[in-house]
Amino acid sequence: MLKSLDLKYFTVFPEAHLTFGANLNIVVGENGSGKTHLLKAAYAAIAASAQQKGQLEPALAEKFLGVFRPDNLGRLVRRRQGQGKLGLKYGFDVPAQDMALEVSSQGNVKVTKPPSARVEKRPVFLPARELLTISPGFVSLYETTHLPFEETWRDTCILLGLPLARGPRQAKIKPLLEPLETAMGGAIESDQTGRFYLKLATGSMEMHLVAEGLRKLATIARLIANGSLLDKGYLFWDEPEANLNPKIIKTVARTILQLTGNGLQIFIATHSLFLLRELHVLQQREFTQLDTRCFGLHIAAGGGVDVKDGATMDDIGSIAALDEDLQQSDRYVDAEMGLALP
Repeated sequence: MLKSLDLKYFTVFPEAHLTFGANLNIVVGENGSGKTHLLKAAYAAIAASAQQKGQLEPALAEKFLGVFRPDNLGRLVRRRQGQGKLGLKYGFDVPAQDMALEVSSQGNVKVTKPPSARVEKRPVFLPARELLTISPGFVSLYETTHLPFEETWRDTCILLGLPLARGPRQAKIKPLLEPLETAMGGAIESDQTGRFYLKLATGSMEMHLVAEGLRKLATIARLIANGSLLDKGYLFWDEPEANLNPKIIKTVARTILQLTGNGLQIFIATHSLFLLRELHVLQQREFTQLDTRCFGLHIAAGGGVDVKDGATMDDIGSIAALDEDLQQSDRYVDAEMGLALP
């Protein structure tokens, strides 16, 4: 479990300290406030630790380059703060996994606190778009051709291609899959070439013919079915609500909370008021024991981003993107009442 992350001179963040919940972590902010950067900063270090085969410094440098895709690592250093090096410090529930690193404006990486133990399970990163339709052949193409796509896509496509889990794990998989398959109207299957299909009562449909919102559900279903999202591990999900209607968002919210109950630590970045409210309602009614932490990202007047955190959305300050939703609701009610008046 990732317990904390300290940032210094990192992209839009002059300095920040984040203490995470053991189950669910929700990052909210306007566009450009660094939501995805936070998820990627945590993901890149955990993935480098889990996949490390040699020295940690080159592994971290390679992973940050692949995940963020800057011209060089020095581009991640927040120069407006003047002198200083980018600093990242990670704290885990297993202290032997703790690590810290620095990146200079020249792009040099130095591990200032090396971990004595690796993270055991590979994390999962889900971008805002679905990946099932591009996953067949994408990994081999990525490895042999220069593609302008972030490495999270490659990592997730590798996981999507893993074989289905067997044996005792099926007991955990079935209750997680059933609501997803009900929402999709069928189950996910693949052929020998790695192409995915939605198996319906009337036959199979090629995944690229399925609505994109359902493809996102299918992505989660596949990762559950092959064990990538079971037991202790990490899921980073950027804008789970993208391209989904409210009915499907409700299914996604329930799945997120069910996964945390199975030992997964989840980090989501969102500006969907509907998703936030659905998560809140479900936690109040059914998932009362989950350890949740909320983070509000606020663009400062002088530049940079400040972070406010707390146990609920009430603790993180006013978020303009959410306020717009609330104000529109008020305007709509006022308009309807105005029409009803004589």
